[in-house]
Amino acid sequence: MEEKIVVKNLSKVFGKNPDKALKALKDGKSKDEVLRDQKQMVGVYDVSFSVKTSEIFVLMGLSGSGKSTLQRLINRLHEPSSGQIIIEGTDITKLNKKELRDFRRKHFCGMVFQNFAVLPHRTVLENVEFGLELQGAEKEDRRKKAREIIKIVGLEGNEESYPSELSGGMLQRVGLARGLAVDADIMLMDEAFSALDPLIRTQMQDELLELQNRMQKTIIFVTHDLDEAFKLGNRIAIMYDGRIIQIGTAEEIISRPANDYVKSFVEDMNRAAVLTAGTIMRPVEETAFPGDGPRTILRKIRKKGLSGILMTDTKRELKGYVRADELAEYINKHKDKEPLPFDNSLLHKTEQVYENTPLSEVINKYTGLEFGPLPVTDENNKLKGVIVKGTLIAALSESYRPEVEGE
Repeated sequence: MEEKIVVKNLSKVFGKNPDKALKALKDGKSKDEVLRDQKQMVGVYDVSFSVKTSEIFVLMGLSGSGKSTLQRLINRLHEPSSGQIIIEGTDITKLNKKELRDFRRKHFCGMVFQNFAVLPHRTVLENVEFGLELQGAEKEDRRKKAREIIKIVGLEGNEESYPSELSGGMLQRVGLARGLAVDADIMLMDEAFSALDPLIRTQMQDELLELQNRMQKTIIFVTHDLDEAFKLGNRIAIMYDGRIIQIGTAEEIISRPANDYVKSFVEDMNRAAVLTAGTIMRPVEETAFPGDGPRTILRKIRKKGLSGILMTDTKRELKGYVRADELAEYINKHKDKEPLPFDNSLLHKTEQVYENTPLSEVINKYTGLEFGPLPVTDENNKLKGVIVKGTLIAALSESYRPEVEGE
């Protein structure tokens, strides 16, 4: 997936002499020391990251961490003190005012804010078409487009309603629809659902994911809520004191926190909702093949000290599970027979999960398992690993860190 946005060494200092503040930061001074000594506020310092096309990239942090400032820098609502913002190959820090205005109209859907930011004197339809109006679209064209988007976000039938007649969730849909109507590639969302009641907030998160599946925007989403960040983000950047501390998927952050700050941040997170089978699976020690004879399979089982063995074909496609006790009984019953063929009645169908199956579902599958480990396969039914009781218990522990190749 190609990079849509690339940010390099981006800093923002609110003050009369940002170069002096940046030098102090480079020399090891803290954000608080710069504020105390120079009376200049560091919003963002030396931030670098990239956002992929059609990715939901979440900026996550507590109040004052710099996440909203960073988002506003991306479309130059704040002017950077230093650094580069490269969007589809164009460094927008070098654009003049007219070039920037034209670039925004082409590439940005505008921003969706916490306070909805709808125009109270305009109807839903008029609010949604507002961005198109600013772009100079013909009235008939912009109304047609606005009605299409209104239907997509579930506001059909409310076109002539005014904001004062709408609920909080409906108002947020208006803001979302106004951004989508512009039909640009990049959407910026700043605490967009924070003002909503918990139930409506959850519904809006689900709707955003559904819309994203259909419309494939590149979204930078700001939130202070960890659950929201982990639910929405393809990747999450955790910020502290104007810097990015860690970037990764929800799994990577919760299972391999970069430092104690991130660890404390995620310690109350429901690990079962974030980790997946692929994170905690173990390598398969041994497998049997359809061409193996019963005695060869039993030898493999005993050599590894197993209670049974998974059978795959030569392409690693999972066929089932063979129990050691049943196999031994079969061999003993036919001990004088040579050669002894494998009896397919010994091959049991077993539960299995995919690499991206959430740990919560893995637990449910494992508890219903009659025997053996829980196999993990890819979408082509190829065996990738196994899950045993010990890995499940370890994964639910706060101290769990998955094994990484080379460690």
